[in-house]
Formats: sequence, structure tokens, C-alpha cells
Amino acid sequence: MEAAMVTAWTLLSECPIPPDVQPMLVQGEQAVAAYRTMRDTAIFTSLRLIIRDAQGMSGKKVEIYSLPYSRIDMWSSENAGTLDLNSELEMWTRAGHIKIKLGKSIDVRRLDNLIAHLVLHAR
Repeated sequence: MEAAMVTAWTLLSECPIPPDVQPMLVQGEQAVAAYRTMRDTAIFTSLRLIIRDAQGMSGKKVEIYSLPYSRIDMWSSENAGTLDLNSELEMWTRAGHIKIKLGKSIDVRRLDNLIAHLVLHAR
């Protein structure tokens, strides 16, 4: 039985770590990489994936999703093909299935290696 799709994002490009993320980090946690969507940001830290989801017309209302790597049961990555311009990263958790599409400027294998390193060391 397939887990329900929790959410999906499209990451467009790597970006600097947003300064408002620092207060969310726990002692010993380090921000590793950040990627932007149209309005949101995905931050990969040493302990979890944080999605900063700007909402509303002004984007001042922000919802934060936090996925500890220790909760990821399985993941997959798919590089872009000739006709399919986006790469994809998928993660299965006890809460459900998360799908992340990657813009053509993002190296899917680098991101897959980052996920592997972080998930396998979280165990």
C-alpha cells in the first residue's frame, strides 16, 4: 500500500541560507544547503529538512515544516531525461510521501548524496 502524498515542492535553484532560519536551529545543528522555490525555501541542515512556506498575498505569514532525517524510511532520485526537464527526489516517511521536483540547475546526484549522508548518519 502506497503512503499518501503529504506534499510536493519544486526547487528552482540553490540560494544562500536565509538569516531567519538560524534561530530555529538547535544546539549543534548546522545549515548545510538551501534551495528556493517561487516563494519558499528548503533548508537542509545536519539534522533535518526545513521547508519555509510563505503564505498569503504578502508572504508575511510563514509555515515551517520540519522533517528529521531519522524519520525518512526510503528515498529515490531521478535525473532529468531528454523530454523531461526536471529531476525528482522522493522521500517516504511514516507520515506519508514527499515529492520534490528539481530545476535543471540543481545537481540531483549531489542532492541525493547529501540526503544519503544525512539520513544514514541520523540512524
